[in-house]
Amino acid sequence: MDGMSGPYVIRGSVSLPEAELMWRFSRSSGPGGQHVNTSDSRVELSFDLAKTEALPEVWKRRALERLAGKLVDGVLTVRASEHRSQWRNRETAAVRLAALLAEASAPPPKPRRPTRIPRGINERRLREKKQRSDTKRGRSGRDWG
Repeated sequence: MDGMSGPYVIRGSVSLPEAELMWRFSRSSGPGGQHVNTSDSRVELSFDLAKTEALPEVWKRRALERLAGKLVDGVLTVRASEHRSQWRNRETAAVRLAALLAEASAPPPKPRRPTRIPRGINERRLREKKQRSDTKRGRSGRDWG
């Protein structure tokens, strides 16, 4: 497997701009034996959300607002170190970044339109309530004896 598995789609026709991704590699803790001490398998992927031209303006505003707590100077950084191979960590980081941006730039959900409860359902509920109360009233041991 050589090369990256292609453009990471955020949503629709918008994908992560390869040119604007900043990769950093460092040594990872975790599994890997002796090999891990010499290979930079931990991946840090940064994306300058504030300066990017790849996202539609509306998405960008939404994402900047929603990811405010995760941004450092408008830059979003994702780390991945769970795999032993750098290549798989790169994949993981890119997919994670795309998912974060997709979620953060999604339009807000449509407001719920309140609907009326059908009369039959309400009546049934009241009928069942009354039955239940009769049952319970019948349990008080006045007539026993």
